[in-house]
Amino acid sequence: MLKGFKDFLLRGNVIDLAVAVVIGTAFTAIVTAVVNSIINPLIALFLKADATGKFGIQVPNIYGEMVTFPIGELISAIISFLAVAAVVYFVFVLPMNTFKARVEARKGTQAEEPEEEPAASTESELLVEIRDLLKAQRGA
Repeated sequence: MLKGFKDFLLRGNVIDLAVAVVIGTAFTAIVTAVVNSIINPLIALFLKADATGKFGIQVPNIYGEMVTFPIGELISAIISFLAVAAVVYFVFVLPMNTFKARVEARKGTQAEEPEEEPAASTESELLVEIRDLLKAQRGA
């Protein structure tokens, strides 16, 4: 029963999916806080915010109103994604792959494959070998 549960957990797809969901959800709050408190103010140093607080390039539309292309949100989303992906990979996926490789290597050394026997010769090949042996004995 426990072996089946262990095999289920070590199947790979289950672990990868669980890690992605749990860590992605939990780590998103931290990344969002870092982006909002550090990255967005840095972006605001170079780009002006519009009335809604979005940072980006401001361009006037045909009515004379300013339209903001929210480059700050794009940069924030990219940084958030890269941070979550890096943590998931280096903290969970890489160690799990290393663990799986060790388990497979251990299985390979414990259960070595038996050596293959040479293929059986045909009757004519056996008769030729016997003839050659008889000739060698007569000559000696």
